[in-house]
Amino acid sequence: MRKNGANDLSAGSAKAPHLSAGIAKASDSGAEGQDSAGKTWPMDAGIRRCWREHPRGLRMHWLEAGNPEHPAVLMLHGFPELAYSWRKLLPLIASQGFYAIAPDLRGYGATTGWDSSYSGPWQRASMMQLVADVVGFLQGIGLGEVHSLIGHDFGSPLAGWCSLMRPDLFRRLVLMSAPFSPPVTMQPVDPHRADIVDGAFAQLNPARKHYQIYYTTEHANRDMLNCPEGLKAFLRAYYHVKSADWSSNQPHPLGDRSASTMAIMPTYYIMRADENMAQTVARHHPSQEQVRACKWLPDDELDVYVDAYKRTGFQGGLNWYRCAWDPTVQFSQQAYAGAKLRLPTLFLAGEADWGMYQWPGDLEAMQAGCLRFEGAYRIPAAGHWLQQEQPLAVMDYLERFWRRS
Repeated sequence: MRKNGANDLSAGSAKAPHLSAGIAKASDSGAEGQDSAGKTWPMDAGIRRCWREHPRGLRMHWLEAGNPEHPAVLMLHGFPELAYSWRKLLPLIASQGFYAIAPDLRGYGATTGWDSSYSGPWQRASMMQLVADVVGFLQGIGLGEVHSLIGHDFGSPLAGWCSLMRPDLFRRLVLMSAPFSPPVTMQPVDPHRADIVDGAFAQLNPARKHYQIYYTTEHANRDMLNCPEGLKAFLRAYYHVKSADWSSNQPHPLGDRSASTMAIMPTYYIMRADENMAQTVARHHPSQEQVRACKWLPDDELDVYVDAYKRTGFQGGLNWYRCAWDPTVQFSQQAYAGAKLRLPTLFLAGEADWGMYQWPGDLEAMQAGCLRFEGAYRIPAAGHWLQQEQPLAVMDYLERFWRRS
């Protein structure tokens, strides 16, 4: 990842020896760590759960650690994640003198006030609407400035849009797993773009389809939520197959965006046309021995996700994908054509994560669209869920970034 000045430190594992390698479990008596059923969440005892009414009709839930009087670090999750996905990083950031915050975003977790039906007002999950959610959340808790904004997966482009639209609120930007490239030029929006993309994959032998376009379909939520293997088995397989634990993850740059080239990626990106996502990942479900050996997501932590998605379903998060492929949403975003990210910006990805390469050219476009790009780094022994798989290494890169910026 050295193109356009990016740095690649993949040869050496980044460590933070001065940080505790262990994450303590919340006390059974700590109500802050309990869900609505009174079940205690396995996480650091210093993490607090909070709720607040939001001016945009939401009741926001977030996790926080550290002193609210200290400089704030805001973390935005992706799909299918939760505020809980930052549980390993929250106490590490707080230990360095920051107020660490991670909300459940619209469509997710214990944040309520959004419509979970496919036919509901799904356009409220457009980037401009989600940025307004973030701004309203910050105003509600009295924050007029954020020291660092960190986004992972779909939270990465959201963090990018937040920084592009409201550079007065954010001082530093960290993008993780998914590159963010601002809209470069104002071009006609093709209303049939999704059909064209999937049509190209359908011509392959065997026929394929892009996972993001599949996520826009009405049946995607049911496929995953009600799969024959059960919700817990689906989530276990999904998290496993996109992690460094799955040895077949050997990502590398792709030469172009042709269907035949992109079909090199695993089927959780370019799916078989005759399978849904639950079927796609089921064949790679880890063995019981692998599950027991998984230290970054043991069963009791996985249960937090299972309980959350059992309650909400996946449609809230899937609506983000619908907006990403909707031509009217793309049309409105053209107001920012040619805009540049002006904040010091860092990009992190797991060495075993295909996410950084899934759209060829995006890494280079991200760097060209940042006036103060501070480097792109791959973290060893991490896949897509790097803040959970290697939190100490992520923390070390954050500290370096904060010192030099």
